[in-house]
Amino acid sequence: KGMLGDMLVTLRRVCLGFGLAAVIGVPLGVLAACFPIVRAALGPVTIFGRNIPMAALIPLFVLAFGIDEWGKVMFLFVASAAFVISDATAAVLEVPQRFVDTALTLGASRRQIITKVLVPLAAPTVFNSLRLLFGLAFGYVMLAELVNAKSGVGAIINVSQRLGKREPILIVLLLIALVAYGIDRLLWWLQCDIFPYRYGGRGLLPRSWRRLLHGAGSAGDGA
Repeated sequence: KGMLGDMLVTLRRVCLGFGLAAVIGVPLGVLAACFPIVRAALGPVTIFGRNIPMAALIPLFVLAFGIDEWGKVMFLFVASAAFVISDATAAVLEVPQRFVDTALTLGASRRQIITKVLVPLAAPTVFNSLRLLFGLAFGYVMLAELVNAKSGVGAIINVSQRLGKREPILIVLLLIALVAYGIDRLLWWLQCDIFPYRYGGRGLLPRSWRRLLHGAGSAGDGA
């Protein structure tokens, strides 16, 4: 399979674990920002999750989820979720109150304020936070692959350490840095393109999406 195959295995684990944290954490963060009772309930959880040393939790994850692939994905999910929730909450809370007041003046309901005002205005900050937190998850994957790592870059490091070989470890660390930088630049381009009004991108993807929707709508009207 080789080093490239192991890197792809590690990337899959990171994407699954962090993707699950984003899918669950962002909506929870929005709810926490909009409803004080949710924020009060999630506050201790996020504080605990952001400050607990994750390496100390590895034995608990082994007992709860086993030593196979699912355990590694859940480890990355738990390691990232608290940061995602906290940053999403902060992004929504930072939306200026004048936008909410304007929506209320126009007769918007609470649901419309959340979906039409708060979420769109907070989206650029949330995306930027997810881009930065992806690097955090990439660092945590090394801990996840310490247990029963038969594949992935963590397995290469473990085997090389047991054999006393430093060269493969240095190559893996360099490869990780290059891949992480490439992913970060890709996400930055997406961020600029999706939110051109905020980051100065060209807005190619939003325009293409609007044209696609317009074409689908025109085809539906013609039918």
